[in-house]
Amino acid sequence: QVQLVESGGGLVQPGGSLRLSCAASGPIFSLFTIISWYRQAPGRQRELVATITGGGDTEYADSVQGRFIISRDNAKNTVALQMNSLKPEDTAVYYCKGRRRTTDYWGQGTQVTVSS
Repeated sequence: QVQLVESGGGLVQPGGSLRLSCAASGPIFSLFTIISWYRQAPGRQRELVATITGGGDTEYADSVQGRFIISRDNAKNTVALQMNSLKPEDTAVYYCKGRRRTTDYWGQGTQVTVSS
């Protein structure tokens, strides 16, 4: 069964950092061609944060460009989202999504709260 599991969320002060991890049930870029991080804040639509392809190409939302870094760890079969200079408006549930052929697979989400 194809699964994605996020981890690494928590409470952090403004200006701090967190590292999220997305793990797959197998070799992540054998299962998926693209891995993306999304987030959803209360009362708002889910939005794309960052994307990485199997070839290592990356894209970022304007709101996180220069602060967040998406990367792959082939040895651990994970994709990480390093979040720096966090702001209160980054508070959301963060989801990992994998694209496999024409189907999207979502993780269960991990809560990130940025507050003093």
